[in-house]
Amino acid sequence: MDALHRPDRTRRTWQIDVSLIAVAIVWGGSYLAAKDVAEQISVPSLLALRFVITLVGMVAVWLFVRARVMRREWVVGAVLGVSQTAILYLETWGVHLTSATNAGLIISLSIIFTPLLESVWLRRWLPRPFFIAVTLAVVGIALLVSGSGFHAPTLGDVLMLAAAAVRAVHVTASGVLTRRVTMSTVNVTLVQAITGTALTLAFAGADTMSAVRTLNLAGWGGLIFLGLACSVFAFLVQLWGIRRTSASRASLLLGTEPIWAVLVGVTLGGEALTVVAVIGAVLIVGSTYWAQAIESRHRLGPGTDQGDVS
Repeated sequence: MDALHRPDRTRRTWQIDVSLIAVAIVWGGSYLAAKDVAEQISVPSLLALRFVITLVGMVAVWLFVRARVMRREWVVGAVLGVSQTAILYLETWGVHLTSATNAGLIISLSIIFTPLLESVWLRRWLPRPFFIAVTLAVVGIALLVSGSGFHAPTLGDVLMLAAAAVRAVHVTASGVLTRRVTMSTVNVTLVQAITGTALTLAFAGADTMSAVRTLNLAGWGGLIFLGLACSVFAFLVQLWGIRRTSASRASLLLGTEPIWAVLVGVTLGGEALTVVAVIGAVLIVGSTYWAQAIESRHRLGPGTDQGDVS
């Protein structure tokens, strides 16, 4: 009987993986976009306008669903909204104070933090080879950074490291709070957007209206990309994927983000890659997929039960 269901399970896993990688690709392009927009307006007003656009997009999505938001969805959405807002503040300030490439590389350290947090929470440690693979991914990141020469960490680098830690908490909490519970992904994401909009508008204050008048066409294009692609699409798919797999696997797939950040930096930002940096990129991809295979065998092996949720 299990053999009959295995193709369906494999197909679902492939769909989840591709969806989460699509999020990583979009996020890989977010750093250059955020950096460009932050050159025109302040970081608080950037985030406020980004969340307003996100909220408009989420309301449009919700109108197709029209499901009543339950009490637990308000609570979970508000909690995740606070953590998501914190991530975006740290990321946006960080990328404003460092390079877009460095930002994309450092944030990928969440692939280490997330499995550790999930293992502690579930009291079920992943196999040792998994952490070997993750360590190789970190070595790959170091090679990518060293490709253009090592330098002392900047404040922006430190903020991106903090963002990676908070993202690990967010991803783990998303899995723990929503898996195996009847809950609408759209509703929870809508509440996240409402929470983020309220927090960022309160923090930005009157500066938001000034930013509206300051932005040029390119700036608005960047904001729309950040608000719709990097937020509406990414938040929905991220939560949908996390609810159907483990936080560790989701973090590994999202951890391919630095590759896409580097590609965007090279193709659109005019940055150059050395041979050492290319080796690092290959090492990150290879070790990430190795770790995925280890995590999948461990999670779906005998005695495990990872049924889907709606």
